[in-house]
Amino acid sequence: MPRWRKATLWSAGLFLALSLCVVLLDRLDHAFPPPLDGHGERSIEVVDRDGSLLRAYAVADGRWRLAADLAAVDPTFVEMLIAYEDRRFRSHAGIDPLALLRAAGQFVTNGRIVSGGSTITMQLARLIEPRDARSMGAKLRQMVRALQIERRLSKDEILELYLALAPYGGNIEGVRAASLAWFGKEPQRLEIGEAALLVALPQLPERRRPDRNPLAAEAARDRVLARMVVAGLLPESEAARAAHSRVPDRRLPMPALAAHTADETVRAAPGDRVHRLTLSRPIQAHLETVAREAAQRLGPRVSVAILMADAVTGQILASVGSAGYLDDRRSGWIDMTRAVRSPGSTLKPFIYGLAIEEGLVAQETLIEDRPANFSGYRPRNFDMAYQGDVSVRTALQLSLNVPAVRLLDAVGPARLSARFRRAGITPVLPRGEAAGLAIALGGAGMSLSDLVQLYTGLANGGRVVRLTEHPGQRPVPREMLAPRAAWHVADMLAGVNPPEGAARRGIAYKTGTSYGYRDAWSVGFDGRHVIGVWVGRADAAPVPGISGYTTAAPILFEAFQRSGVAGAPLPRAPAGAVRLVRDELPVTLRRFTSAREAPGARLAVEPPPEIVFPPDGARVELAGGAARPSPLVLKLQGGRAPFRWLANGRPLSELSRARSSQWQPDGVGHSTLTVIDAAGRAASVRVFVE
Repeated sequence: MPRWRKATLWSAGLFLALSLCVVLLDRLDHAFPPPLDGHGERSIEVVDRDGSLLRAYAVADGRWRLAADLAAVDPTFVEMLIAYEDRRFRSHAGIDPLALLRAAGQFVTNGRIVSGGSTITMQLARLIEPRDARSMGAKLRQMVRALQIERRLSKDEILELYLALAPYGGNIEGVRAASLAWFGKEPQRLEIGEAALLVALPQLPERRRPDRNPLAAEAARDRVLARMVVAGLLPESEAARAAHSRVPDRRLPMPALAAHTADETVRAAPGDRVHRLTLSRPIQAHLETVAREAAQRLGPRVSVAILMADAVTGQILASVGSAGYLDDRRSGWIDMTRAVRSPGSTLKPFIYGLAIEEGLVAQETLIEDRPANFSGYRPRNFDMAYQGDVSVRTALQLSLNVPAVRLLDAVGPARLSARFRRAGITPVLPRGEAAGLAIALGGAGMSLSDLVQLYTGLANGGRVVRLTEHPGQRPVPREMLAPRAAWHVADMLAGVNPPEGAARRGIAYKTGTSYGYRDAWSVGFDGRHVIGVWVGRADAAPVPGISGYTTAAPILFEAFQRSGVAGAPLPRAPAGAVRLVRDELPVTLRRFTSAREAPGARLAVEPPPEIVFPPDGARVELAGGAARPSPLVLKLQGGRAPFRWLANGRPLSELSRARSSQWQPDGVGHSTLTVIDAAGRAASVRVFVE
């Protein structure tokens, strides 16, 4: 047989054999693919309106394994990783022969393994099919799997999968979880020293854990930095500065903001891996701090809830369900933004708004604040005192109970409840009972979320927007009050004095205290945002001494200040909304007369003022000694506010609506104390100071 024919036959046979091998390998590749699909369950994430992580959940085996997006990882870190682990990563097909030869030569020369020669793709193969023993067979299997992986994934996809599965010590897997756990930041904001540490950790994650072996971690980081200088990725000066940075000595907790909202969202859609909310991470973090610090000041069992919403869109910006999600003493696992409680006096503004809308009163209309009987219901003021004739504006700002009940009696509890339902809120009443006058003082159950939703109507010209924490929802506003009435109410609430020590912030707000000191409320708004605050115990036990004004209102003002949101001016007056003095009002609006009073009936007149303490002729011995005597408390009953007190003919202070005052004697002996009410009536007592 001619030589050329033999050569041809050998070539054809060799080609056929190679073709059969290729076909066989391809069939084997398809028959035994690498376990890429669904490998490594990812942690469920709850993110805010900007995509920032609010809370993450560990996977079933207790590991933190967050998805890694290559675009969201610091590019310098990626370059350092490739330069340190696999310099020819972008060019090889899964196996780097030069690296294998180098590793073999180092083994022969040193008698031990100096470097493994594994590519990033081979390391990924080991991560998806872990092997406890290091053997030649395991290495060959990694090489085969690396070739298979390179056929299926791009280089960037390989990097992303590796960065999601690489071990970083303990139950931390993936560069994103590692960056959050060791540095408290997302991996796109890594500094040079931090990036070098994260490059070094996956090689020996347990031996180099910064919280357990800080010296080993620092040494490994420094070796990476030195290698980057040699590779030309870092100047020597920058590497030196990075080498002086501190290695973290403790592991940080994973983000757990908005825990209650996150739990509810995940329960509603357990199959989703990423849940986006309308919350803002910075605002949420600030308000959680406000709630936690306030609760610490108030006692071990008192909790605080805060809710902030956009009054125009209805989007919830922050939701703090308790002062501490894991605080058992405060029952922190209960979301108090959704718990139904007595709202106290926080519903009074809507009573006044409805009365203004129906033309019953104006801001300067006089209304009686005296004991009254409404078919057996006898409301009393919070301080057990009465102001006599006051303006509607003053009655609302002082949160007087009797005037609010008078107006509710006129407009009707059923009509008020209907307006609440129009706004998407249904007050919770005892089974089988209809709405009654007690609603004015908190006799109907509502949640903090309900109240904030109602107050969006006052901030939004009478149009209530349903609250939502889901970005895709676009609630349709509903009119609860006429724009003119809503503006008048907001204008009156804007005049309420801020709590002691707080600066005026251009907000309108209302407070409330439930019966038995179980709940303290404060809800405030500017032209764009509404914040509601609840203070109390989750088990509904009384908390002696708490009140809306002294307890919840300071937290409200602090929440506005520390939220970081720029304030918006309160709404402008709509057409036809004018604040008139009483003399400019129509005769029918100068004084409120309820339907219970016959036309032209003689109005009740309050009794003249009477000083009840100290009594006339009393001998008073002041505490504190002659050097620093304590002031003497003065009390009166009857009369018409405001009042002026005099001691020996000298005024003690400015006009006051309070029925108590203080007097600091300037010496011992006889003194005459006098009080004069708004009608010019006076009462006097003579005392002897010892």
